[in-house]
Amino acid sequence: MAGGLKAGFVRLMHHLQDPQHVARFQRLCGVRGTEPRDRLRYGAPSARHGDVQNGGGDAARRRTAGAESDREKGSNVFANGAAGDNVNGQARDKDAVEAQGSAVKPFRRNSLTGDVGQEFIIDNKFIFYLFTLGTELGNELFYISFFPFFMWNVDAYVSRRLVVVWVLVMYLGQCTKDVIRWPRPASPPVVKVEMFYNSEYSMPSTHAMSGTAIPVSLFLLTYRRWEYPLLLGLSLAISWCVLVCLSRIYMGMHSILDIIAGFLYSLLILVVFSHALDIIDTFNCTHPYAPLIIISLHVGLGLFSFTLDTWSTSRGDTAQILGSGAGIALASHINYHLGLLPDPPASVLPLQPPSFTLSLIGLCLLRFLLGVLILLATRAVMKALTIPLFCWLFGIPSNDVRKARQHMEVELPYRYIVYGTVGLNALFLVPFLFAHVGLL
Repeated sequence: MAGGLKAGFVRLMHHLQDPQHVARFQRLCGVRGTEPRDRLRYGAPSARHGDVQNGGGDAARRRTAGAESDREKGSNVFANGAAGDNVNGQARDKDAVEAQGSAVKPFRRNSLTGDVGQEFIIDNKFIFYLFTLGTELGNELFYISFFPFFMWNVDAYVSRRLVVVWVLVMYLGQCTKDVIRWPRPASPPVVKVEMFYNSEYSMPSTHAMSGTAIPVSLFLLTYRRWEYPLLLGLSLAISWCVLVCLSRIYMGMHSILDIIAGFLYSLLILVVFSHALDIIDTFNCTHPYAPLIIISLHVGLGLFSFTLDTWSTSRGDTAQILGSGAGIALASHINYHLGLLPDPPASVLPLQPPSFTLSLIGLCLLRFLLGVLILLATRAVMKALTIPLFCWLFGIPSNDVRKARQHMEVELPYRYIVYGTVGLNALFLVPFLFAHVGLL
């Protein structure tokens, strides 16, 4: 009985990991390859579109006629004629295919190899842009925009705890990837709509983990602290989660099993650590040795993660996440002792959302734009300083930054210091400047 259940479970896992399911979902959403083998595999143009199918039939009839003529003229003429017809037929077939959709390449090249990826056809641009938005909800640009905006304009109390959740989920997810070491879905049959993270391992999906943890935590932390309809909060959290999870299948980055595992793993982490958020935040803000412990803990976690596997883009992502978390935790401690961004007293809860006036919207946008400019400038300056510095310290050539960053001696301190400074400035320096110029 137990053996049968185990065998059935293993079969289910293999079934959910099958890349053919990813390819079918991509076809359903209007994504297909441009290579002839991809079009045959996907049953695309020749089977699904009449004009392409007819074009294939015309090419076949021309090849038959050419063969009959060649039998009269000689075998050499037959070979040349058949080859010419085949090339022309493929060219017409490709033109017909691309005429029915937009031929594009992945937006960003592979972060490890520099590979730009293969061209593919998009038949449904709305779904393409929708899932591009969904996958960006798990990328650096979103994190460096969303968390600061929430700190500066909405609720610093919630944002601090949200960052703790994000660091826990992403760190555990990245380490788990490097322990399991499952590859990305095979291509073909999958079309790689995204290439940037293609060199990382696949199981579990950290996009699915963050796309579950952030909206769910945001709902749990704000409901009853802020007054808003329950249905609205649930709808936004579910929509956010579903969009991010489906986008990773659409992009060809994860199997269904990766997504399910990431979703469930994230919920497990939330259940285990949710009650510890108040303890962690209170410690970061009030304990006299918090700065030393914060720095030591995050550096130690980074060193441990770098021992799990050889260098990959996940190494840098892990150091970046830990650095950001350490910087924001340090800023929490500084703010508490300076009285900057104080938490409202319990007597005023639940908080009422303000009226959305043009002046309020303009103030929020001004804070956001000025703050992000400061953070981007911080990142650029610190990056320009730290990479050459650590290359010099450890005797590593700095003429090729991509190769230099594959050394732990460069990647770990560079990412940790750069994004630690960004996190510190996001929660301390930017609000401090805003307070002094009357924007807070």
